[in-house]
Amino acid sequence: MQCSWKAVLLLALASIAIQYTAIRTFTAKSFHSCPIPNPVNCSLSQDTDVAERLCDESPTYSYNLSRKTHVLILATTRSGSSFVGQLFNQHFDVFYLFEPLYHVQYTLIPKLTQSKSTTDRRVMLGASRDLLRSLYDCDLYFLENYIKPQPVNHTTDRLFRRGASKALCSPPVCESLGAVDLHLEEGDCVKKCGTLNLTLATESCREHGHVAIKTVRVPEVNDLRALVEDPRLNLKVIQLVRDPRGILASRSETFRDTYRLWRIWDGTGRKPYNLDVTQLTTVCEDFWNSVSTGLNRPPWLKGKYMLVRYEDLARNPMKKTEEIYDFLGIPMDSNVERWIQNNTRGDRSSSKHKYGTVRNSAATAEKWRFRLSYEIVAFTQHACQQVLAQLGYKTAGSEEELKNLSISLVEERDFLPFS
Repeated sequence: MQCSWKAVLLLALASIAIQYTAIRTFTAKSFHSCPIPNPVNCSLSQDTDVAERLCDESPTYSYNLSRKTHVLILATTRSGSSFVGQLFNQHFDVFYLFEPLYHVQYTLIPKLTQSKSTTDRRVMLGASRDLLRSLYDCDLYFLENYIKPQPVNHTTDRLFRRGASKALCSPPVCESLGAVDLHLEEGDCVKKCGTLNLTLATESCREHGHVAIKTVRVPEVNDLRALVEDPRLNLKVIQLVRDPRGILASRSETFRDTYRLWRIWDGTGRKPYNLDVTQLTTVCEDFWNSVSTGLNRPPWLKGKYMLVRYEDLARNPMKKTEEIYDFLGIPMDSNVERWIQNNTRGDRSSSKHKYGTVRNSAATAEKWRFRLSYEIVAFTQHACQQVLAQLGYKTAGSEEELKNLSISLVEERDFLPFS
């Protein structure tokens, strides 16, 4: 059997990533490292004892494991993850990062929107776990391996969606802000703050009590097992799910070119012969596999996993957010409450931005019923019947039933956290 040079290269990268992750995991000291990876201070060419002494004498940052909780929002694209991320971004003591794994994907696997190859998946997951571990340790310098062009003097203007992180758009990270600018819109952050200084960002991260990261680039909770079982991290996973019919409708509207064939089907009533059904089935398979793991309650997830349906959060955002914070063991502050009140009662015009979070949350959750043709809804219900039943999403037997239901298409379910 012959392998292409691309396959050989990817296999080599996967092997290197996995070996490096293993070495890093088993040799790392418990939250004790040189604050800046400086070859002058900790050079491998120096005598080992001298290098150890120099590192030991460097300023270190103590981590109170009983206080510091790390959070990972595990989601898929267009499932409400930006909204959930804001529930942590607004907390005064949470350092929040929006999709840092974007840089891993687009550095290792360029131009790939969703990896389908087993080899690609291994490469992505190995590198992603290693980066997540570093970020939870407030080692933001590790991001420099994936930011292109390479940051100069630990500064960059290329961090993906920097403006979505309040901590990265506030003092001391943003030194130019005055009191009047303390609540910047995302688009104004880069304009007013300039380039991102990763040294200041690292210091800010260490000053916060908790770190929260949102990602749509890890398919299943089982892919996070090595991090969940790491006693140094105290990592808790919030798995966010949404009705696959709602996800499909939102993606078709947001990613118009990528989902062009679905839009043709919706507009003409004729299903294209070359329709990429994996754009739908992959979501359902990942949900099924991940949720099955969570609901089976394996010992390694005890006290570490909470399943949240977007629809439940949208219908009663304050109550559900309180449940999430209770699960995490973090007090919910007034900033979060105020943000919920201001961002879940918007009108139609407030939700035009594809990553916007100001909207009428309850209406948005089921708006897909009036966007998708019944033929596509029926197809989705058949393709995703297992996960729809698993998550308590009702199916519609006709177009009339779909459009005129007086009750929600979501069954009442109480997915209690595994504690």
